[in-house]
Amino acid sequence: MAKVKLKKRNVGIALGCFIVLIVAVVGIVKWKKVSDYKKTYEYKLQARGYSEEDTNYLIGKLKDEELETLLNQEHNENIPKFMKEKYYLKKNLNSYLSYLQQNPEKSITDVVAIINVGSDKEWYDSYVDTDTSKDYLLLTNKFHRLKEDYEPEDLEKIKNWYAYGTDSKLRKEAYEQFITLYNEAKKDGQDIIINSSYRSYQYQEDLYNRYLTTKGQKETDATAARPGFSEHQTGLTIDVTTYGANNDTFEATEEFTWLINHAHEYGFILRYPKDKEHITGYLYEPWHYRYVGVEAATYIHEYGITFDEYYAYFIEGEQ
Repeated sequence: MAKVKLKKRNVGIALGCFIVLIVAVVGIVKWKKVSDYKKTYEYKLQARGYSEEDTNYLIGKLKDEELETLLNQEHNENIPKFMKEKYYLKKNLNSYLSYLQQNPEKSITDVVAIINVGSDKEWYDSYVDTDTSKDYLLLTNKFHRLKEDYEPEDLEKIKNWYAYGTDSKLRKEAYEQFITLYNEAKKDGQDIIINSSYRSYQYQEDLYNRYLTTKGQKETDATAARPGFSEHQTGLTIDVTTYGANNDTFEATEEFTWLINHAHEYGFILRYPKDKEHITGYLYEPWHYRYVGVEAATYIHEYGITFDEYYAYFIEGEQ
């Protein structure tokens, strides 16, 4: 009888030890899982303050070294917002965050556009030489300058049929596309006439100085380019009008409406749109069109961006 009791006691001890062992193993496994989870970016990002949705987005968007960099910074709810923007450039993230902090009234979308094109800086304060190797997609604005001696090699004289004046010129492809545009508009009963086209550096210098004497610096810079910074020097830009209209009245014409709907089909864009002055640096000019080719013009038209934004994202990109 004593042996039976002893045997039962030993079995009980063994069972108890087994249970303790199982509990210990389960505890260790759970501890290991928790320990391993705390090493994951999912845990670290959420512990830093990012939502589950933003955490999943960041993990899917960033490389490990980028996530490590992010974790070394304070939590900022705007980081995922910037990254989700269509024209987000990772090289500009810190600039986006800094600019938004200083200008909290700006939208995320506007901040991305402003930083991408460089218009957070003062106009003309810092500039680079225009990369003329980009051909029809070269950019000339208040931060990209053409050299004084730049003149396109393929300029062609525009027939009086299409333009006022006797010495108007355009680059060959832009001219050919304008002729097609002109003829198609004519079929719809519209008369679109070139009022100004290629201008040399010297011509623009004289024009700018004349404006200075009558309008002053601020108004002149809002409406006219300084020499070397004018799109007209590219030979890809036209100012247009129609019979009986001028710059002040062109927007009210049927020709203007036709161009808004069709210019991109021939590679032309409205270069300085309304409400984009903070991007382009110029007041709205409904008469000013720039040739960029059909592909770029169609994209710019469909997505409602400026050429400055297009260039910053698609041409310069993450360089």
